[in-house]
Amino acid sequence: MTIQRLNPTPRWSDATIFNNIAHFVEVPNNTDCSMDDQVAQILAQAEITLAEINSDKSRLLSATIYITDKTNVPALNAAWQAWLPVGCAPSRACIKVELLDPAMLVEIAFVAAVRQ
Repeated sequence: MTIQRLNPTPRWSDATIFNNIAHFVEVPNNTDCSMDDQVAQILAQAEITLAEINSDKSRLLSATIYITDKTNVPALNAAWQAWLPVGCAPSRACIKVELLDPAMLVEIAFVAAVRQ
């Protein structure tokens, strides 16, 4: 089977797809804002990526969420729950980390099923 890469660069691809399973990571483009705004950016970007790979948020299989401050979890959870379709929550891990950009409060790695 072929591995497909969406917008590959020398260091990363926007998404990689193998066997109808896509892997991609979203980070906020603007980090000069609150957790709410950074999460909103990521979720909007995820919807764009999902559309580009012939998927959608109801087809998410898992998400790994990296946050820098555990006090931001309630804001993350509120946005996450409002964004997901009812009954479509993927498996999820939320990990407190130090991200390379100190202004970045959150990063999310997604895995999604792709329509054939």
